[in-house]
Amino acid sequence: MLTDSILTLTTFVPTAGAVVVALLPRKGRVIQWWTLLVSLLTFGLTLHLPAHYVYGQQGFQFEEIHPWIANPKIGYHLGIDGISMWLVVLTGFLSVVGVLASWNAVEKRTKEFYFLFLIQQTAMIGVFVALDMFLYYGFWELSLVPMAILIAIFGPERGPKTALKFFSYTFIPSALFLVAILWLYAKTGTFDYVEIQRALTTNTSLFAPQALWWVALAFLVAFAVKVPVFPLHGWLSDTIYEAPTAMAMVVAGKLGLYSILRFVLGLFPAQARIFAPLMIALAVIGILYGACVALAQTDVRRLVSYAMLSALSFCTLGIFCFSLSGLNGAVYQILNEGLTGSAFLILVGFLHERYGTYEMSRFGGLAARLPNMATFYVITTLSLIGLPILNGFVGEFLILSGSFAPHRRWAALATIGVILSAAYMLWMIQRIFYGPQSQLVTDHVAPDIIGREYAALVPMVLLMFAMGVASPYWMRAINEGVAGLANATAHSATHTVTNPTLAEKR
Repeated sequence: MLTDSILTLTTFVPTAGAVVVALLPRKGRVIQWWTLLVSLLTFGLTLHLPAHYVYGQQGFQFEEIHPWIANPKIGYHLGIDGISMWLVVLTGFLSVVGVLASWNAVEKRTKEFYFLFLIQQTAMIGVFVALDMFLYYGFWELSLVPMAILIAIFGPERGPKTALKFFSYTFIPSALFLVAILWLYAKTGTFDYVEIQRALTTNTSLFAPQALWWVALAFLVAFAVKVPVFPLHGWLSDTIYEAPTAMAMVVAGKLGLYSILRFVLGLFPAQARIFAPLMIALAVIGILYGACVALAQTDVRRLVSYAMLSALSFCTLGIFCFSLSGLNGAVYQILNEGLTGSAFLILVGFLHERYGTYEMSRFGGLAARLPNMATFYVITTLSLIGLPILNGFVGEFLILSGSFAPHRRWAALATIGVILSAAYMLWMIQRIFYGPQSQLVTDHVAPDIIGREYAALVPMVLLMFAMGVASPYWMRAINEGVAGLANATAHSATHTVTNPTLAEKR
């Protein structure tokens, strides 16, 4: 049956497509059409998951468990729950959108681009579905390689240097992460996530509290860099600027935030409570810092990167407040940022294709020339700043309401970030689309949104409204997924306070 191997198919169909891309001739648009077909097939496979998801069932679903390597004991274990299911679907959807966004933007070395683009899809889906820690680590590291290579090849200004910075920032903490995984294997004799979680819960005598603290810290740092959490964001701005649009859409947020939820809260709830005060403070600082720096930008692509830092910091705040509504809001906001942030990057890319610049000062009065593009920009901007009836409002509301009771001051400061986001986003819209027409706009005749661009943007805008007014459809599975995390961190609270060794670490 399809259900028995759906996760394997979803994960590796892009890799099979990449192999075919390597064999296709560099003629016409054959590589683009093939990649679009593969992406549509992958997205179709991801839709099987919500269509057959069993609500109310405990544990992971669509599991595939097969022995792989006997010694060390490594298994092929895949599965999803309410946290990962929608992230897999989002990845499949964005792969289709990414091909459409790259259709004209990438015209040289198309074989290399689309080959690595499809490999990246396998890596990302693999991270979300892998339940063997060794297998997960393989996908985690694989996700770095296509991104770094494509930045080095296609970066418009400092591609190779930016690729090296991105790779160094994310690879070095991952080495410590691997050491932590090996330590867990030495203690438990398995890489299986479910078995490790059971051992950590039921056989605590195996683990010294001090050692667990360091292991949890290694996990957290590796994931925090990937989010990125302030002040580990040094790679983000250059990477967003230099990466092709289709890759910039996936570079920040989803992998790191999901991994914090799955592994830090899932395996180390007591240690997560110890880290929480620092992480909440860094999240709020990231919200305000990202918003203030975005407000000072003159380059719209740089503005996007700092807006991402601010928005993703909201997710970190929601995770580490540990309330059910905060965790729900964090997962929902990961989906929102993936959808709306990607739409905004695509729109910025379309504008660059027409006018060859990201400098906001060179635009003005563009709405009169490109009214349809202006409409898409305004809707996407309103979603990003959290206007009610659009998806951004739901995530921000749940995060702020969930964090307000336990952390009123931090939540109040985070609310200032919402105001600042409205300031820099609406200011950007005013500078580019309204006011007197600039010389660039007057002298350069550019087409408005065309058919292929409509195909990419219209589904995204419709989803922004659907997720804003029908959030329970998505939230039902998410709530089931995060409920266990909320309970685990709540049950660990007494242990965290009363254990003297952990208290000293605090």
